[in-house]
Parts: sequence; structure tokens; C-alpha cells
Amino acid sequence: MTSPAPLSERLVQLSDPADPRVADYTSLTDVSLRRKLEPERGLYLAESSKVLRRAMDAGHRPRSFFMAEKWLDGLRDVLEAHDVPVYVGTDEVLEQITGFHLHRGAMAAMHRPAPLPLENVLASARRVAILEDIVDHTNVGAIFRSAAALDVDAVLVTPRCADPLYRRAVRVSMGTVFQVPWVRLEHWTADLQQVKDAGFLTAALALSDDAVTVDELAAEHPEKLALILETEGQGLSAATLHHAERHVIIPMSHGVDSLNVAAASAVAFWETRPRD
Repeated sequence: MTSPAPLSERLVQLSDPADPRVADYTSLTDVSLRRKLEPERGLYLAESSKVLRRAMDAGHRPRSFFMAEKWLDGLRDVLEAHDVPVYVGTDEVLEQITGFHLHRGAMAAMHRPAPLPLENVLASARRVAILEDIVDHTNVGAIFRSAAALDVDAVLVTPRCADPLYRRAVRVSMGTVFQVPWVRLEHWTADLQQVKDAGFLTAALALSDDAVTVDELAAEHPEKLALILETEGQGLSAATLHHAERHVIIPMSHGVDSLNVAAASAVAFWETRPRD
């Protein structure tokens, strides 16, 4: 294995915002463009020094780094360990490239890891969360952070769910999307049967007449549990509600009918966490 080239030889000073070498970092505020572009190119962006380090710790590989020169010293150990270009420039040039002021230190364009097989993830899990069509990246990131903190072993996302590796989701999760195994389901709701066949009790957080409370669900002490979460407004699909073995509610006070999905996930994860 060859050693990386010296950092000094890999530093690229940026002066032209249209430099084609930094195409991975252009137009980052155009969400619809980036949602299409990043998976097609097999990349995602890690933003901030802490998130970037967590990506490296998880074994993810960088394509390049992108930052103002003032951040070089703080990341020198990371930069010296990876034989890829390090693009640096003034705040003005970087902002013209990305579309916003880069104030969180550094960014890296990362290779997307290979998808995990669903059967392998289920085989090693006791608690999983299933996100049905949650399109808000902030909510997705927050759910991953709660999952990492509260002993959820894996997250499954439906075909129309927001990308867990979109930079806002990664940032809100504080990099925990690199720690919690996740799988993009291909055939929802048919994949729900595979979850059941793997021995999971499937429980959908939904308001319904036959719903049990989350503490009643926890009292059943299911050996394996899959909690199905949905975005506010539209709610879970009729097919999901039909196939889920339990409907679950979080009791509310003061006339509040529901919590934001990220907050609800944290409550449900805590209440149903493994106790042994």
C-alpha cells in the first residue's frame, strides 16, 4: 500500500468559481438538483469537521476535501491520511461555488457506501425503525440521532423517504447516519412481510380506535420490534396500517393531538428500548 502524496502537493488553490474540478460542491442550496445528482454520482457530502471525522471513523472514503485555509491545521491528520485533492479558497470564492457561507469548517465529497442487504441487517437487529415517506431531511436526521442514542439497531427507509445521506440529514444527525445501519427498501409494503418473517412485531405509530399506548406495547416485551413512523399530515398509508400488527399512540395532555415525528420517535424508542 503506497503512502499518500504530501499534503502540499495535493492542495489546490481555487480562484475560479466555475472550476470544473469542484463540480461536486456546486449549487448546494438547490435541493431538488442535489437529491438527483448525488446518488447518480455515487457521492454524498459530509459538512463540518465533527461530521467529517465520524464519516472517516465509519470507514467511508473521501473523494476530495473543500475548505478555507484557516481550517487546514485542525484537520491536518485527516487530510494527510487520504490521498485525494484538498480544495481551498477564500470565503468569497467558496460561497460562490456552494451558494452559501461555509461556516462549519470543512466539507468532503464522500463515496457512498455499498447498500446493505436487508436480510443481513434484520438478522443482527432487535429493534428497527421504519420511516415511511418522511420527506423532511431535518426529521430524518433527528430520527437517526435518537436511534443511535436509544438502542435502535437499524433504520429502514421507504422508496420515497428523504435521503439519509443528504447533507442536512447528515448534519442534523451529527454523523450518526454513519453509525446506525440503514437500508433503502425497494418494494414497500411488500418488504414489510420480510420484516415480519424475520421475527419482528410490527407496530405503527398511528391514531386509530384499536391503538394501544406505547407503554402497553413496551409491557409486551417483544423480543424483536419494528416501529413504523410517518410524516405528519398525510399519515401512514392504508396498506401499512392494514399490515402492521399493532397500532400505537403516545398519550397526550392539554389537548395536544400529536408530536412532531422526530419527537415522537425519541419517545417511542425510549419507551420500547431493550431492558435486559
